[in-house]
Amino acid sequence: MDPAEREQALEREIAKLKRINAALIERVEASNLPRSAPYAAFEYAVLLAEQVRERTQALNQTTHELRASNRLLAEARERAEAAGQYLADAIESITDAFVLFDADQRILRYNSRFAEFWRPAGIRIRQGMQLEDLRRLALSSGLVISEQLGHRDRRTIYRLHNDRWVQVHQRPTRGGGRVFLYVDITELKRHEHAQREHALAQKTRLLQATMDSLSQGVAVVAESGVLEMCNQRFRELTGLLALEVPHDLEALCHRSELIDAGDARGVTQACERHLGDGRVVEVRGHAMPGGGQVLTFTDVTERIRHAETLREREHWIRTITDELPAMIAYLDRDLRYVFTNRVYEEWYGWPRDLLLGGELDALHSAEHCAKLRPYLTRALAGESVSFEFPEVSGSGERRVLLRAYVPHFDGDGEVIGLFVLIRDITERRRTAEALHQAYQNLEQRVRERTGELTQVNGQLREEIAERAAIEQRLREAKAEAEAANLSKTKFLAAVSHDLLQPLNAARLFIGALGEQDVAPEHHELIEQAGRSLKDVESLLGTLVDISKLDAGVVTPDPDAFAVAELLDGLAREYRQVAASEGLAFHYVPSRAVVRSDIQLLTRVLRNFLSNAIRYTGEGRILLGCRRRATGLEIIVGDTGLGIEKEELGAIFQEFRRSHAAGRRQDRGLGLGLAIADKISRMLEHPLGVASVAGRGSCFSVLLPYAELAPRRRPAELAPTVADETVLAGKRIWVVDNDADICEAMRVLLSRWGCEVCVADSEAALAAQVVPGETPADVLIVDYHLDDGDTGLALAERINARRREPLPVMAITANHSHELKQRMRELGYALLHKPVKPLKLRVALSRLVAEHACDRH
Repeated sequence: MDPAEREQALEREIAKLKRINAALIERVEASNLPRSAPYAAFEYAVLLAEQVRERTQALNQTTHELRASNRLLAEARERAEAAGQYLADAIESITDAFVLFDADQRILRYNSRFAEFWRPAGIRIRQGMQLEDLRRLALSSGLVISEQLGHRDRRTIYRLHNDRWVQVHQRPTRGGGRVFLYVDITELKRHEHAQREHALAQKTRLLQATMDSLSQGVAVVAESGVLEMCNQRFRELTGLLALEVPHDLEALCHRSELIDAGDARGVTQACERHLGDGRVVEVRGHAMPGGGQVLTFTDVTERIRHAETLREREHWIRTITDELPAMIAYLDRDLRYVFTNRVYEEWYGWPRDLLLGGELDALHSAEHCAKLRPYLTRALAGESVSFEFPEVSGSGERRVLLRAYVPHFDGDGEVIGLFVLIRDITERRRTAEALHQAYQNLEQRVRERTGELTQVNGQLREEIAERAAIEQRLREAKAEAEAANLSKTKFLAAVSHDLLQPLNAARLFIGALGEQDVAPEHHELIEQAGRSLKDVESLLGTLVDISKLDAGVVTPDPDAFAVAELLDGLAREYRQVAASEGLAFHYVPSRAVVRSDIQLLTRVLRNFLSNAIRYTGEGRILLGCRRRATGLEIIVGDTGLGIEKEELGAIFQEFRRSHAAGRRQDRGLGLGLAIADKISRMLEHPLGVASVAGRGSCFSVLLPYAELAPRRRPAELAPTVADETVLAGKRIWVVDNDADICEAMRVLLSRWGCEVCVADSEAALAAQVVPGETPADVLIVDYHLDDGDTGLALAERINARRREPLPVMAITANHSHELKQRMRELGYALLHKPVKPLKLRVALSRLVAEHACDRH
């Protein structure tokens, strides 16, 4: 109730009480009551008067409080009016359009900027307008062209008819209403649009620069046949250096012989196009998801020429080996024929197509194979075997053959094939038999003529002389055969570790031919064939490396390491190589820590060092480091022939060699620096070269600095070389599903003094030991096991049952980065197949030493 109304009600009640009091007094005075009645009435009147007095006092107190409340209410009303004015002034001072809605979504307050916002559409804003009406008027009047809702509808962006943008923010109030703030973001939108245009232009330039850096010609053709984009290499191959894009591709057919009319409609398969200047270009089409295609043009002229050269050199090698008098063949580990010469094929009377790729058991009789099986088993176990073997040729002639099986080892000492050399020793065997018969005849004659010794003494001396002469000839023939066999064995042992493919086996035959007595005019032909074969081996090995880099299958695995780990080993190796060439080798060590892929970086530095030795006739070689602000620079310098200034820009190109002759007349292919350049680009390590013709050259590579991660133990405790005492007596478990590998590991580790337990599965291991309790020092597992199991899972199951987990080493041919990361997380050692024995011994020694350090 309002205080004024309350005061009036109280005054009416007081007046009413006064009238009641007067009426009661008048009644008492006028009534005919007993003598005691007046006193009772008086008593009642006094009581009533007391009540009236109390109520009057309470009424006066209430009136006083009411007047104080009215005064406070008036002050509050004045403050509210002042606050309302302040609120109106504050709303009006806002630089953006402002509007306040009540709980019924009707306008309570707004500023002049909000009214001006609607004025261009002819809308007059007034209090009480509904929010939905404003939205409908904004769309129907054309003031708003588009609307974009923001997160949870609290922010909305409107595009207006005059190409301006407004961002609307809204917040709820406590009473259920809403506050809207209209912010003009036109300049911000224009700035964002300019930034998008700039980013798009920058991406376009980057894409064009990327395409121009490709060695292939690239052209992007739209579905309509329009050339949308091309790189500089495409312009060079087509001869259209001034070509502008976009351009109709079919219209360019008459301007360049490289472009075919069908290119605009789509290239379905790869094709080769021969140009008038002798070049051959391979064209491939790659369809794009949205239509159109990407055409790639690759100059394969050099590749085709090298393939023709390889075929020609293979023909020469085949021609030379076919003229050898011995039967020569090569069998792989599965006893399949990989190579045979003409003499071998003529002996068995089989065509070449039948032998190559055929299995020994399928081409020979079961009886023949059964006789050879013991010797083949010994050879596959790594033993060189030589034995006499009577055999019937394809024409039915029976001869005695001297067979020799020489095992072919890979880099890890595993037998991957057999060299077979067969010589006809029938005449030598007949001579031996004749000598034996002569011995028997001589003894018989001695027994018969003992009594006639005196008479036939002279005849006996002649017989003895004849016997001595025959024995001398026999010794000479035996010595000659042993010398020839020893020469053949040494030659095979010298080249067997470098035979990466069957073609290299021909080097053995060339060497054997060179040791035969041949006419002088044939010596030059033999030497040229040997050099050609060496070029073929070098070409194939180098082409494999550069093909991997071009195909992108090489994935770098960078990590932080001390650069001394790499450079100290290279310095030791090339100091000996330089000394053998009469060169001085200077090495400046460094303690810096860098980040790179140590395997790929080693390949780059080896190319630099090999070139330095090759092109330095006299003087010195320098290997060292220089600290730069941007990283560590590894430098390889020499005082050799140097490089002409005009050749510096082309030395990193493929198949480019310096015109200056090196100290060793090897026929390099010019791919070493190209491989180094590709690796450095992959690792993002800039290369540097400086050279003065006649004074020397300096090659460098720049590596980023890094910090070594904390290790579980001091680095000096880990052995860096194979310590013969570390592995002695160590108990090592080996699990591999290949029985031959298990046997090889057992023999190798036993030679190192280890106690070895080998198994092809977890069950086979459990049959020999108790995996959770039997003491052991190292667990070696193959990553890929049978039935989808892995060595890592096997190691985790074994260690889960042990009180103290075993250190684990995994051996695999998987080079993926994910597996390496997984091995780091588990703390396992990792070696890749094929494993070199020395590398295995060093890794085992380090693993055993680390485990011993952790236990102490």
